[in-house]
Amino acid sequence: MATKVTKQQNFTPAIVVMFALFFMIAFVTNLAGSMGVVVTNQFGASKALSQLGTLANFIAYACMGIPGGIILKRKGYKFTSQLAVIIGLVGVGIQFLSGYVESFAVYVIGAFVAGFSMCLLNICVNPMLNTLGGGGNKGNQLVQFGGSCNSIGGTLAPFLVGWLVGGSIQDATVAKAAPVMMLAMVIFALAFVVITFTNIPEPHLETAEEKAARKAGQKTKEKYSPLSFRHFVLGAVAIFFYVGIEVGIPNTANVYFSGVEGIGPKVAGSFVSAYWLCMLIGRLVGGALGSKISSRSMLLVTSGVAILLLLGVILVPETVMFSGVPVALYLMVICGLCTSVMWGSIFNLAAEGLGKYTAAASGIFMALVCGGGIIPFVQNLLADVIGSIPSYGVLIVCLAYLVFYALAGSKNVNKDIPTE
Repeated sequence: MATKVTKQQNFTPAIVVMFALFFMIAFVTNLAGSMGVVVTNQFGASKALSQLGTLANFIAYACMGIPGGIILKRKGYKFTSQLAVIIGLVGVGIQFLSGYVESFAVYVIGAFVAGFSMCLLNICVNPMLNTLGGGGNKGNQLVQFGGSCNSIGGTLAPFLVGWLVGGSIQDATVAKAAPVMMLAMVIFALAFVVITFTNIPEPHLETAEEKAARKAGQKTKEKYSPLSFRHFVLGAVAIFFYVGIEVGIPNTANVYFSGVEGIGPKVAGSFVSAYWLCMLIGRLVGGALGSKISSRSMLLVTSGVAILLLLGVILVPETVMFSGVPVALYLMVICGLCTSVMWGSIFNLAAEGLGKYTAAASGIFMALVCGGGIIPFVQNLLADVIGSIPSYGVLIVCLAYLVFYALAGSKNVNKDIPTE
């Protein structure tokens, strides 16, 4: 039975658990991205195929997004979180084994299974934090702080993989990155135990009437759905583009610069970690200012600045260096400050005013997160033809859509739809 969230209740333990799950989402997702350097060496993958693990990871979102929303509605946040961490442990375990059986296919399967876990975790943590924050700017603030934990996980994964692999791409093997995967499995196991003993509210759990009707084989007739809200539909598309931007910037840079003489996996991995560190800083600042600055303003400004930075990446010659590193790589790192607050801003804008449709909307939302695999894959297909640096034009087009969403697409024009 659904439990109502009230201001008098103390949900600090639940918030802490959601923050921890946010950490795991980025850690495991960025593990797949960082391993792109490894598979180019051990399995001889092209730039495009190096993103196949990330693609498999995010395609799982398309498969699990809507079913995940149904699971959340019927079983609640606690069950869904527990299921997610079990699947995550299995997925990372399969990737761990891939290096020892010398199979690229096994690695991709592991990334795909882990993607189911990441999708379920995302379905849980975003609406829960937004709800516990009370929606609006406060909800956005809590999601931004959760995103800070996400950035810590994102920072650690490429840094650890880069340093374990070393300074030459010829040394990159799955076995060398194994300690990171073992760490992820241990964290998943601990997360399961913590979730089991934590009281997690269930504000979106199906009602007794809905459950009885479902068991009786009756379909609850709803005139409307999340897709009835224009701002949600456009927001789901915005998330598709955003996750592609967030992942595409560091993944493409990591694969490309790891193969550049004088840079290598260690330096490239460190800069990619710096990108995620910038996201951490940005989310901390965004969380602090989240109750004072609207999500719309955050999205508009950061998208516009990110366009300018990526134009610099494309236009500034690679021969222009600072401390022996191309300036383009520094500009990519700074983009992390921009992408940091986009997720929370888009989710907050898209979920605003959905009420009882929030759980189902979260599932649809997560299905569109597959853009995080599709767009980097498309970008690197293009990179194999025209080069990695010019391929960033794909991400500039995606950012232009986010500017549109902030300016016009995020307005709720369907306030007449009942949501209680």
